[in-house]
Amino acid sequence: MLKTNLETGIMGDEADLIKRKSAFGTNTYPRKKGRSFLRFLWEAWQDLTLIILIIAAAISLGLGIKTEGPEEGWYDGASIAFAVMLVIVVTAVSDYRQSLQFQNLNEEKQNIQLEVMRGGRVLKISIFEIVVGDIVPLKIGDQVPADGILITGHSLAIDESSMTGESKIVHKDHRVPFFMSGCKVADGVGTMLVTGVGINTEWGLLMASISEDTGEETPLQVRLNGVATFIGIVGLSVAASVLAVLLGRYFTGNTKNSNGDVQFVKGQTKISEAIDAVIKIFTIAVTIVVVAVPEGLPLAVTLTLAYSMRKMMADKALVRRLSACETMGSATTICSDKTGTLTLNQMTIVEAYVGRNKLNPSDNSSQLHSEVSSLLYESVALNSTGNIFIPKDDGNVEISGSPTEKAILSWAVKLGMKFDIIRSQSKVLQVFPFNSEKKRGGVAVQRTDSKVNIHWKGAAEIVLVSCTRYMDSNGALQSIDEDKDFLKAAVDDMAARSLRCIAIAYRSYDSDKVPAEEEDLQKWVLPEDDLVLLAIVGIKDPCRPGVKNAVRICTESGVKVRMVTGDNLQTAKAIALECGILGSDADAMEPNIIEGKVFRAYSEKDRESIAKKITVMGRSSPNDKLLLVQALRKGGEVVAVTGDGTNDAPALHEADIGLSMGIQGTEVAKESSDIIILDDNFASVVKVVRWGRSVYANIQKFIQFQLTVNVAALVINVVAAVSSGDVPLNAVQLLWVNLIMDTLGALALATEPPTDHLMHRSPVGRREPLITNIMWRNLLIQSTYQVCVLLVLNFGGKNILHLENEGREHATDVKNTLIFNAFVLCQIFNEFNARKPDEFNVFSGVTKNRLFIAIVGFTFILQIILIEFAGKFTSTVRLNWRLWLISLAIGFVSWPLAAVGKLLPVPKTPLSVYFLKPFRRWRSGRNT
Repeated sequence: MLKTNLETGIMGDEADLIKRKSAFGTNTYPRKKGRSFLRFLWEAWQDLTLIILIIAAAISLGLGIKTEGPEEGWYDGASIAFAVMLVIVVTAVSDYRQSLQFQNLNEEKQNIQLEVMRGGRVLKISIFEIVVGDIVPLKIGDQVPADGILITGHSLAIDESSMTGESKIVHKDHRVPFFMSGCKVADGVGTMLVTGVGINTEWGLLMASISEDTGEETPLQVRLNGVATFIGIVGLSVAASVLAVLLGRYFTGNTKNSNGDVQFVKGQTKISEAIDAVIKIFTIAVTIVVVAVPEGLPLAVTLTLAYSMRKMMADKALVRRLSACETMGSATTICSDKTGTLTLNQMTIVEAYVGRNKLNPSDNSSQLHSEVSSLLYESVALNSTGNIFIPKDDGNVEISGSPTEKAILSWAVKLGMKFDIIRSQSKVLQVFPFNSEKKRGGVAVQRTDSKVNIHWKGAAEIVLVSCTRYMDSNGALQSIDEDKDFLKAAVDDMAARSLRCIAIAYRSYDSDKVPAEEEDLQKWVLPEDDLVLLAIVGIKDPCRPGVKNAVRICTESGVKVRMVTGDNLQTAKAIALECGILGSDADAMEPNIIEGKVFRAYSEKDRESIAKKITVMGRSSPNDKLLLVQALRKGGEVVAVTGDGTNDAPALHEADIGLSMGIQGTEVAKESSDIIILDDNFASVVKVVRWGRSVYANIQKFIQFQLTVNVAALVINVVAAVSSGDVPLNAVQLLWVNLIMDTLGALALATEPPTDHLMHRSPVGRREPLITNIMWRNLLIQSTYQVCVLLVLNFGGKNILHLENEGREHATDVKNTLIFNAFVLCQIFNEFNARKPDEFNVFSGVTKNRLFIAIVGFTFILQIILIEFAGKFTSTVRLNWRLWLISLAIGFVSWPLAAVGKLLPVPKTPLSVYFLKPFRRWRSGRNT
């Protein structure tokens, strides 16, 4: 009824696919809707500071209308309310955009590419394009893409824990033939017929009922929340102190109004006037809270991570876990695979030995006896999960499978192998899938003459050990004992020239000994002794262009690259020298270069000390890789691991950052990783390190910038409030500063692209303080300068600006407007200083970041509009050109000041320890 050919699959033309999709549905399921924009608005306004400000706005509105009348009295209250609404909307928009971005990334993550058989041809399609009736080949590490039933399978074991919750591996055969979508292939090979897709599967129903959680907090966000909490506590403490001082001043008669009259006289001042004054004092305290709480910190992290994730996607890296973005910047070592990561994974056979005879060229079939070629073709065609499609119109032959299998199949086709004919003339009895532990795979075949042959293929030196004879080019069997040294020398010679050596061997088997029952046949262990060697081939897999440069960049930036490969030591050494992982032959000594079995034989303590010296590990099993990662991490290294196989999953999971391969990687490997390298290229791994460091650096830039704003504004307002009972920067102005400086500043500094300078630093340590001494130096210099200049203007501004003849109220407004304008311009100029906290030239590369220039320009234009046209709402007055020049000059001085400051020595002991020690004590006591 499904009209599927079990050998060649469905036709797969457009009409056939449409018909199947309309009859049985598509392999997609309805996504649970993410949170709406209104939900983000609702969450944004529930911030405690904003609630306090909303209350203050309501009180200010009522107080203003009462004291100044409805025409002008609403300005202050409405301005605070508008600023608060703006903060809420900006926060909600930012969070909503981030949510949409994460949804897109999740869709990309779920868009698995897999192989199907259609019209006799193996095609690579998206999992969403699977239809009922498709024939899907399965191998170790694949995800079962839909519900289906078994057609053929050998040693096929499925991990159904994702559906059943039990970590039990289920073996599939014709008695238990059913596959459930979403499960993983744990072992073996097989093919399945798709019977149910999308919402008509258990997996589809399950996925439709859950939504992807995007609320993950990274370690950096947790640390920043701690910093924000600490600053918030300091701000509240200062605000409470100021409130107490101002109330004390007011009720003791030390507060005077603009005319110089005492505001509170006991027994004379009306209760309503006293309440109004107390509310104004309360508003001043709230203003201090506003300036103290750094609302922009979480926004900066969100923007940085979201921007970096999008850019990393363009650099061929799909981030699966947010925390990996920042952790990658701390990586001290990368344990890299060889095949496909350091090399191109474009394998071709360039050398071949049949017996003692070297084929020249390697695909010269005239040198082969018919008996040898017959057995060789049978071995290559049947001991493979690859496939060959020959078009009817005599087009190019299409070969599918792993790169190694494609190389061997291509070689055999050139020799004259007829793939379809050989497969049709033989019956596969049992399969031992290629195993990365044993480094070989085998198959038992029954021919049409009822003879049974067992074929093996794998790492040359391992298969050679099991061989007792070889077949020479004349088809005669010879003892291998006398020629073993010759063959080993041939293997070593090929390996030294960075060729991967594969041996092909077979043995005949008595058909009477083959288990007759299906159940016994499934459990039959293929004999792997007394083999006859048929051929040894050398496969060339050239180094990727750019890998040597990428390795050099890593080494210069303090990141050690280690190669962990299943190939023999000679091949690994040759590639390591070619890639620059090993500097010279002199470096290729144990323990710099070591075999997996030697490493695993050491005790746990010895492994820890030897692991740091290892540069190349050859003939390693996945467990050796895991042991190496564990030893390095115990030694204090931050380890990144690349892997593509199912057996790499434990090492990928154990590492600080797991990097799986997007092209050759199995779904199990991808599931265990933090980042998927979409082009399988080591150079892309280096780009990820750059972006990781950029994330951390950009956050630090913004912290320096944000804290400078907060410290300066806090000190100015506190000193002014305590000394004169009034503040030069009111709530609306500070909300404006926070909105402009936090949001636009975060956007400008969080989107700085990574520079080469980042790769000249050492990796950031696990416990290195977030606020470095260089940042403290820059922060204290800038904030001290701003505080001194603006306090001088506050207390002596009227004399300096010659405003004595102006009306008292107007003079105060001009002075306060100049302070506000100069303060904002200081921050605009300081934004440039924050770009390069440790570099003398803060303008290097600024023209490349158009967004930064646009944001700074936009901020400046907004400030002009605010001062010149919106004075009623911010309690400011228009400034003449001289006062604008003074403001610009005050801001401009921050540039040379920052440059001079960078000449000062920086203490080695982290100052953060002293600043945060009381808070840590308080928090640990509270937790206890």
